[in-house]
Amino acid sequence: MDFTLKTYKNLLMALTQAGYSFQTYAGFIKNPAPKVVVLRHDVDLLPANSLAFAHIQHQLSIEGTYYFRAVPESWDETIIRKIAALGHEIGYHYENLTSCKGNLQSAIDDFEHNLSKLRKLVTIETICMHGSPKSKFDSKDLWKIYNYRNYGIIGEPYFDTDFSQVFYLTDTGRRWDGHKYSVRDKVQYKASGTKGNFALPDKLKLKSTTDIIHALHTCRLPEKLMFTFHPQRWSDKPLPWLKELVIQNLKNEVKRWFFVKK
Repeated sequence: MDFTLKTYKNLLMALTQAGYSFQTYAGFIKNPAPKVVVLRHDVDLLPANSLAFAHIQHQLSIEGTYYFRAVPESWDETIIRKIAALGHEIGYHYENLTSCKGNLQSAIDDFEHNLSKLRKLVTIETICMHGSPKSKFDSKDLWKIYNYRNYGIIGEPYFDTDFSQVFYLTDTGRRWDGHKYSVRDKVQYKASGTKGNFALPDKLKLKSTTDIIHALHTCRLPEKLMFTFHPQRWSDKPLPWLKELVIQNLKNEVKRWFFVKK
């Protein structure tokens, strides 16, 4: 059964068996390993689920990166400290232009305030945009005016990852081929046929985690990978698992018809 902690652990073990090393996003920015996986986790809801992920990784001597929103449903200072204590990177999952309704000055003030609060708990070197699909504002647009490097930030995945060299997989939509349901969790690849283009051939379909594991066993994935997980979607408990399945399928259809650009 997909989107369980058991399946997640099986994926990590398959990555290890395939010869990949693991780096935090900050580590990758500083000195990328030749065959490497960056495990990114967007802590949108249910931070205890992210702590469960962090424990699984720690048991396997794996590092990951966890981006926390500055909202009550994500911001749990005890869990933030616990995940950091397990050796993982913590980052800020910013959505300031959305939360400030497009006001640039308010948004940058909000960014500074939240980043400062988070840095009182842990070291912060990287940030990552939260998509806010129902909002007309894209928080990445904040950096058209301001520069996050002025705040001691060394990387933002949507700006500082060369996705012609790093193959990106995200569980957006509670599936691995959910790009048609995604509003902002998208990356740009080079045009088809150019060197480094990671648009997969039609014969290789990656819809489920099992598909990814099979592709790893048959050595069909590139040497640099970035995964984005939303741990609230993963559970071994039947009722939360079923609830997330039903709700996410409904959300996918709403996003596809009303929010995703055709």
